[in-house]
Amino acid sequence: MKAQVCKWGNSLAVRIPRAFAEDLGVGQDSSVELTVEDGCLLIRPSVAPTYELETLLSSITPENLHDEIDQDQAVGKEAW
Repeated sequence: MKAQVCKWGNSLAVRIPRAFAEDLGVGQDSSVELTVEDGCLLIRPSVAPTYELETLLSSITPENLHDEIDQDQAVGKEAW
C-alpha cells in the first residue's frame, strides 16, 4: 500500500491506515518504536516491560541493598 508523506509542524507524518493500526494493536497516542533498517523505516508497537514483584525482590542482595534515606524532617501532619 502506498501512503503520502505530509508536513506536520517541523516534522513529516505518514498516516497509518485503520486496518494496519488494528493489526498492530496501536491507536491514537500509542507509543511506537521507529528504526531504519536497510533503508526502510520500521514502525513497531512499543511494549512496556512487565515486572513480577517476586522477581524484583529476589534480585535484592546484601551488596545492592541500601540503608534508609532520611529525606528531612516531617512537614505538616505526617506521622513518623
